[in-house]
Amino acid sequence: MTAEPKLTARQLPSAVRRELDALPITDVHTHIYDPALGPVLLWGLDELLTYHYLVAEVFRCRPEMATGDFWALSKTAQADLIWDELFVKRSPLSEACRGVLTALISIGLDPHVRTLAPLRRWFAKQNARDYVDLVFDKANLRRVYMTNDPFDPAEAPGWAQPFARDPRFLGVLRLDSALMNWPEPAARLAGAGFRVEEALSGQTIAELRRYLNVWCDRFEARYMAISLPPSFRYPAVQSPLTNLLVKAVLPVAEARGIPLAMMIGVRKLVNPALRLAGDSLGVSDVETVEQLARDFPKNRFLITMLARENMHGLCIAARKFANILPFGCWWFLNNPSLIDEITRMRLELLGLSFVPQHSDARVLDQLLYKWSHSRAIIAGVLSEKYAGLLDAGWAVTRSEIRRDLGLLLDVAP
Repeated sequence: MTAEPKLTARQLPSAVRRELDALPITDVHTHIYDPALGPVLLWGLDELLTYHYLVAEVFRCRPEMATGDFWALSKTAQADLIWDELFVKRSPLSEACRGVLTALISIGLDPHVRTLAPLRRWFAKQNARDYVDLVFDKANLRRVYMTNDPFDPAEAPGWAQPFARDPRFLGVLRLDSALMNWPEPAARLAGAGFRVEEALSGQTIAELRRYLNVWCDRFEARYMAISLPPSFRYPAVQSPLTNLLVKAVLPVAEARGIPLAMMIGVRKLVNPALRLAGDSLGVSDVETVEQLARDFPKNRFLITMLARENMHGLCIAARKFANILPFGCWWFLNNPSLIDEITRMRLELLGLSFVPQHSDARVLDQLLYKWSHSRAIIAGVLSEKYAGLLDAGWAVTRSEIRRDLGLLLDVAP
């Protein structure tokens, strides 16, 4: 037997990119759904173009346009307006616009059109199940984690009866609608048959635990997840949310052996007129994450934060607590320059013990561009880091690169 050849510095970039492109990836956080759940799965040209990234951008180009006039348009008319303003009248230089082009080109469509009619004709011939197969193939995805909310009116009907699950779509219990802004969720939970009260009595905590277990079972949830504002703090004795997390969520997560994902830093609807496009961000408290990890060492925490300013502190926290797993470049951080910066920092501080990216995709088609763009950035950063190993006298082989990429990108939280 001969030893595996060692790569040279010149061979590294192409070797890393080839291995990364060949690797089927696990996307640990999306809003993409098993097609059996019906219309909650968003896909196609008009959904891609009217996503809130592009809605926010079109109002930059048309500041005189009343938001009410835009929302009064049909989705088709909104997409036509966005295409005309952002792709015809201007070069589509933003990441959201470039992503649309990447998605279209990757499925063999030519985006060099002034009207959307020829593209719409192609999409009109597709069906959801076959299109899921096409996107997974082109994006080279093994599986995706959904975001499942029992109180989402678009999603809930799909879970009313058992159905044959697509094994590529893994369940996640979203907690926001049951926990945030307590006691607002109390009536919602009571209406679903859980004997909760506005006061956080022992009975209410017990019933919330029952709710979590019922829906973790129904969803076959691999983890629970919640989005949190930058003001979130632990410990915070007077905070209903903190009490619910500590007394209900973390005990259930520990007992079930599943992580809690906390996505921290979103400020909801700073401009309500923009609807989903109206959210913003704020700097959060990394000490809160450290204290949770210290006080609940048997729990695992998947953590992503929305402000760039928090990313260094989160890396340091993860160095101190093995039950913290940083993941992805969330939302406003999902841009090439920031993905590059954050991936470098994480590799330098954490080695391979993090999840470099998740798509957070809400439209199936976004998987095509978010992973294409991220693969290129991650490959470039890794190539430079492997080159640094060569400079230090450490040999690198293809099988070692393949192993490392699996640790980073084919993960199961």
